[in-house]
Amino acid sequence: MLSSSEWEEAPRKEESGYASGASVKPLFADIFFTKPHLKFLNQQLKQLEPQDILRWCITSLPSLYQTTAFGLSGLVTVDMLAKLKVPIKSQIDLIFLDTLHHFPETYALVDQIKKQYSNINLHVYKPAGVETETEFATKYGERLWESSEDLYDWIAKVEPQQRAYADLQVRAILTGRRRSQGGKRKDLDVIEVDDTGVVKVNPLANWSFDEVQNYILDHDVPYNKLLDEGYKSIGDWHSTQPVAEGEDERSGRWKGRGKTECGIHNKKSKYAQLLAQQQSADRTSAALSRSMNSRLQIA
Repeated sequence: MLSSSEWEEAPRKEESGYASGASVKPLFADIFFTKPHLKFLNQQLKQLEPQDILRWCITSLPSLYQTTAFGLSGLVTVDMLAKLKVPIKSQIDLIFLDTLHHFPETYALVDQIKKQYSNINLHVYKPAGVETETEFATKYGERLWESSEDLYDWIAKVEPQQRAYADLQVRAILTGRRRSQGGKRKDLDVIEVDDTGVVKVNPLANWSFDEVQNYILDHDVPYNKLLDEGYKSIGDWHSTQPVAEGEDERSGRWKGRGKTECGIHNKKSKYAQLLAQQQSADRTSAALSRSMNSRLQIA
């Protein structure tokens, strides 16, 4: 009789007629939800505590990572995962998009987190071809965020994220987004699927800023010291300001620019859309050229 491990590894001569993880033929996409299923999951998960949502993620979503800029919500998720009582591995690898323009306090916090949660595997992705803020300015231009904001977002955040997802074969991610952050996030679901098929889970979607902050303080989780100076949502130094009393958490981001997201959580940035259009045009041109060459050879 085969042991359980030998059974799992044994080649299947006949399929049962049902798809499973042991099936020879690839019948499924990596992760796929129908709209009714996604709606059902959101209805169920929004009633759960974040720890229960995280347990579901660990057992249900392959190639799961956490993207974080080490804001309060992301730090809560890191701590919850470290303390989660489950019989399987609960620590999820982190992806940090280092724009090279974070505050010194943010970089100091990253070092703190690496020390306190020493078993975390952190993947750092920077803008292509540069390692420092000075190199960025030399390669891409001084104060690019002022001369071409969409291009800056693409180079510093969107392209590195796409590169990270491709390198690591990311299929699902944990984010720190919450409805209480306002702006485009006020109608946030617990689970979303982006236009590339990546599943986004927002385990703290239901929490308020006070709930997040209280968790941080109650569990002695390291946090960005700028929060003690009136900041609530912290991104790049050139586009982040303290928040006044009564303002949304993210009102200090891109203040006065009518902007609340950098492109990472938008369907596609304007620059990404332009790039896609150019690539489509190039493919069409190449196809026409091949067709013309083929006709000339036949003639």
